[in-house]
Amino acid sequence: MPIRFGREIAEDLSVLESREWLVTNGIGGYGSGSAAGSLTRGYHGLLVAALSPPVDRRVMLVKVDEQVSYRGIVYDLGTNRWVGGSISPEGYKNIQSFELEGSVPLWTFACGDALIEKRIWMQQGKNTTFVSYKLFSATEPVTLSISAIVDNRIFHNTGQVAWPANIVSQGDQIRVISGPADARPLILQASSGSIVTGPDLYTNFYLPAETVRGLRDSDDHVHAATFTAMLAPGATLNFLASAEDAPSFADLSLDQRKAQDKSLLDNWQKNRIAGAAPAPDWIEQLILAADQFVVNRPSANQPNGKSVIAGYHWFDDWGRDTMVSLPGLALVPGRASDAAPILRTFARFVSQGMLPNRFPDGPDQPLYNTIDATLWYFQAIRSYHNATGDDSILNDLYPVLAGIIDWHMQGTRFQIKVDPADGLLRGGQQGVQLTWMDAIVNNVVITPRIGKPVEVNALWYNALTAMVAFSKKLAKPAGKYQSLASAALTGFDRFWNPAKGYCFDVLDGPNGNEDLLRPNQLFAVSLPDSPLSADRQRAVVESCSHALLTSYGLRSLAPTEAAYQGFYGGDQAHRDGAYHQGTVWAWLLGAFIDAHLRVFQDKDAAMQILTPIGDHLSGVGLKTVSEIFDGDAPFAPKGCIAQAWSVAEAIRSFDQIERFQPKA
Repeated sequence: MPIRFGREIAEDLSVLESREWLVTNGIGGYGSGSAAGSLTRGYHGLLVAALSPPVDRRVMLVKVDEQVSYRGIVYDLGTNRWVGGSISPEGYKNIQSFELEGSVPLWTFACGDALIEKRIWMQQGKNTTFVSYKLFSATEPVTLSISAIVDNRIFHNTGQVAWPANIVSQGDQIRVISGPADARPLILQASSGSIVTGPDLYTNFYLPAETVRGLRDSDDHVHAATFTAMLAPGATLNFLASAEDAPSFADLSLDQRKAQDKSLLDNWQKNRIAGAAPAPDWIEQLILAADQFVVNRPSANQPNGKSVIAGYHWFDDWGRDTMVSLPGLALVPGRASDAAPILRTFARFVSQGMLPNRFPDGPDQPLYNTIDATLWYFQAIRSYHNATGDDSILNDLYPVLAGIIDWHMQGTRFQIKVDPADGLLRGGQQGVQLTWMDAIVNNVVITPRIGKPVEVNALWYNALTAMVAFSKKLAKPAGKYQSLASAALTGFDRFWNPAKGYCFDVLDGPNGNEDLLRPNQLFAVSLPDSPLSADRQRAVVESCSHALLTSYGLRSLAPTEAAYQGFYGGDQAHRDGAYHQGTVWAWLLGAFIDAHLRVFQDKDAAMQILTPIGDHLSGVGLKTVSEIFDGDAPFAPKGCIAQAWSVAEAIRSFDQIERFQPKA
């Protein structure tokens, strides 16, 4: 199912703009924009460089607006929307087709009988973006002009523009120096032709996607220079934008990008079960998408450290998202060599028995406001060891894991501590969000879930059973962890709510037990060791199926609950108010499918649940999976256009379905 659009979407600019492409460089930098070529978000840019990988991201090359002169007629290739409603130029009308060639976006423009192909990709491991133009067919040469629109600001649209800008010519390159005194210069270069430098300030670009999100919906940028070259039929003009010291067309790397795409698919195929039937095309697309999230996080102690960007465009690397995503992003695709550095990287940041919740996009210290990310770490390590049999990493990380258990027994930040009365883990304090339902507006936590959350304790129980297995594997005493696991298992019986026929969401909260119908209880069925009996597992899956399951994921709250909100939109207060109060989350499909397979033993039914994700790949973020969807039909995609755990859990779920063997 290749992603390709023709003239049918060029008829409607809003439809063309709603399709967004993404390319990445493996160190946190990215390039992204609309298929129309116009800006729709403040996060769009052809070079958004990660200056302290994988964070400190800055919009540097915003876009290029091209013109083609052919047989006496000038054709625009670029498109801009402006505040006030005007559209100029209207180059989208000359798009004959748009497609993704593996992970590389490809436009074909029709300028009379001349066809021009445009591709965009990034050099891996470098803050360099390449754009190529090939005159595929024409009866005579064309003149191609490329206007470079630049900036040098943090990738959040704060209204600050890098102005004034100083343009320095250096042979066939220009250096754009703007922004703070210590700002990294932007280098621009074309492979041939002439350069006319600016700078000129362009104001009032209109950003319709930000209007919908209630954010600043206009932006100003700088026209740095116009590059002009003659292009003969069959010839290619290359253009680069870089925040590196000495970029070169010798690093053009398009063939390397295509080879990497092929290698990713080959590795995944080798890792599949022997004799597996051909997978749907859209699974292959997700394998390529998975690569966009795995990034380098080097440090003095671990120069080959790695992490996971939680989502594009605006997330950095989060502990919870990383550990949930690791099996689908690295293990299933046959990239265990990436998984191990991720696990080791996060081990270095464990503090008081806690994994970081997130790394800020800048020089600040990690934040530790999480109760579950640390417990997902145990599951990631268990998945890694099951996939690889690598005892060395288990041996290396065992002291870290043992320390985590000890801290949770004695108590750590945010009142996180095991309750000796029932063996369950509790935590939380006013004004701090600790679970994955972590929205906070004006210092008010929307879903505080203080007490003993159900998924946290399913994870706690599984962390303990994992430690029993790890201890036995390494010939270490396991009795302590077995006793703790037994206590947690007995205590977990308290979660059952006989009046509702499913689990309480939180026990022992400030107002007692919370009996809201949420998807969190699914983890008590989906994790390797379920603390629920078979009949209760079935009841949980059926309850969630009836009230929470949608085409693209599970609602975060049942529509029957008074707090339910089925639409996600408006300003931040309205959006965050709905974020975990009904909004659909794609990543939860993974837990639901695991639970469904365990209870109903039906591979075909599980695949039917997963299949709509394939249909989603041709809308919004192309060849990737959105973060969230409206709770009400038709479940419009919202949030990030590309979310790590949405992609990862779809990949992992397909693998689980493919490998599942029903019990006799």
